[in-house]
Amino acid sequence: MKRSIILNLLLLTFFFLQSCEKYYQPSEFIEEESALSNEADVETATIGTYAVLKNEAYVRSGHFLMEYPGDAVAQGQSSGDDLTRAYRYTHINTSGHSTNFWVQSYKVVAAANKVIGYVPDDASPGLLQLKGENLFLRALMHFNLVRIFGRPYAQGQGANLGVPILKDDLTDEEIDAIARSSVKDVYSFIISDLLKAADLMTESKSNSFASKEVAYALLARTYLYMEDNANAIKYADLVISSPRYTLLQGSDYSGYFRMVPENNRETIFGIRHTKVEDRGMSAIGSMYNSADASGKPVGQGVTGWAEIYASQKYYDFLNLHPHDLRNSFINPYTIDGVLQYNLKLAPVVPMYYVSKYSFQEDVVNLSSPVYIRLAEIYLIRAEANAKLGNVDDALMDINKLRERAGLKGAELYTRASMGQSNKSILDVVLEERFLELAFEGHRAYDLFRNNRSLVRNYPGTHSLSNNPSTNVYQEILPTDNRVIFFVPQAEINRNSKLEQNP
Repeated sequence: MKRSIILNLLLLTFFFLQSCEKYYQPSEFIEEESALSNEADVETATIGTYAVLKNEAYVRSGHFLMEYPGDAVAQGQSSGDDLTRAYRYTHINTSGHSTNFWVQSYKVVAAANKVIGYVPDDASPGLLQLKGENLFLRALMHFNLVRIFGRPYAQGQGANLGVPILKDDLTDEEIDAIARSSVKDVYSFIISDLLKAADLMTESKSNSFASKEVAYALLARTYLYMEDNANAIKYADLVISSPRYTLLQGSDYSGYFRMVPENNRETIFGIRHTKVEDRGMSAIGSMYNSADASGKPVGQGVTGWAEIYASQKYYDFLNLHPHDLRNSFINPYTIDGVLQYNLKLAPVVPMYYVSKYSFQEDVVNLSSPVYIRLAEIYLIRAEANAKLGNVDDALMDINKLRERAGLKGAELYTRASMGQSNKSILDVVLEERFLELAFEGHRAYDLFRNNRSLVRNYPGTHSLSNNPSTNVYQEILPTDNRVIFFVPQAEINRNSKLEQNP
């Protein structure tokens, strides 16, 4: 069966995991009632593992945890949902979204481990491809877990507590009493898995599946987070030189997030959702947008909750160049040309709707979240070169993205213009990441891993932590305890070996 056909059956194959396995947190027993016996079984199990990624507990809760602590977003009103705490940095150890993400991530790891443990390293090419895909998925889960629950690598050079490493060769007793590994050890585990995955994978599949280039892309990001800049450049180069990917241009770029992933040559890895998997008001896009079938913004609650907006800070920075094509992803809610405000706070919050998670195949709330794309790889290479003092190389990559966005002439950076604006090359790179990757789960990590504070100086519910609440200023230092989330208390209750974050 072709992979494109299998992909359309993900909802059905999801039940393979649910009926055959009991995959929960690493502190629980993993049943082995359903043995794998051939390549077809491994194929089915692997497709089922990809399907678990689409569960709201992973994709939606993970988005809230990774994006809402940033400063490209503004929450316009308080919510009974735990996402408010993620945004305001008032985390609790019983967070629903943290628990969801932890549990779902380790479900994926445990499912991947079954395949990894079954397939020997001298198996057929087809089985080795599937083993490589599962190694990638295991690495991906550990990477996101360690950046949500473990401090940035640069703080203590990885000596701080990370997350449990769930390997495929652990005994039941070891799983029941698994402890948190250091951040450094988790990163080493991730790199080992990705390097092996890249060696094993020989097929170039659609960007909803892992491949050699997908592993290279995550390696580039991982090395950047570790400040191993030479290796970040090495693996970024391998991705950029691949003929599989290209930066979208013009109207294709403006319509980037409306495309299905397999038709998008800039997407490296995305989590594919089909029309039958439209989550409606429960979708990520529903939090950012409410629009009619034509894409015109409408009031809250019509087709989306529309409670999270592009921040005034981001909107103003983007509109230093109104013709920047990245404005295509921001849709101010206006009535008769007048910008509307969410009136539930004082000061009121401008309603700049965001469409990066909307309108796939013209369905208002349908999207296939993009996890890695080529623009990020250029930015990884630019940042690594900036830190190595290769200013001209970094500027070349930055200007490539700015030109793609429609900027030209004096809007491009030179050494002279940097001097006039008193910006370092790292300033320029991080600003371009802010513009290009907004709402994609990067911003808070970009600041904290570079020892920079996150500053909110715009209206939003973060002001409710202040006295008076009309004071909209919030600054989160990179050393603040709450730049990471608490380990779910339910996990600690089950496994006393798990230490809590301070």
